[in-house]
Amino acid sequence: MISPGHTEIFVSDPERSKEFYEKVLGFELVEIQNDKFIWLKLGTCLYLLRPGENKLIAENYKDSNTGFVLYTADLEKTKQELISRGLKFSGTDGSDRCLTFKDPDGNWFQLVNPDHH
Repeated sequence: MISPGHTEIFVSDPERSKEFYEKVLGFELVEIQNDKFIWLKLGTCLYLLRPGENKLIAENYKDSNTGFVLYTADLEKTKQELISRGLKFSGTDGSDRCLTFKDPDGNWFQLVNPDHH
């Protein structure tokens, strides 16, 4: 039997990305391993920022290979909070209820209220 583990996000500069994930998105730092592997947590999900290169940069959310979907109970309030922390949204995924943005390495995210998705 298998179960979900953690999600690895390949980034060019884990320390720079740590700032984005912590300060802008509100992820919690768990551990910095060997000065280059940065473990973060959001809710019960565990993420590893790992050195690498994103060679699959897509111009639009729908054209990316992977998208990270984040839930919020109040889309407008969360949107304004993230903007105040420096996040720049990149549009929508076909609906004003599906806001999209990228991390510093071009990894795509979507912000939605699951009750209105």
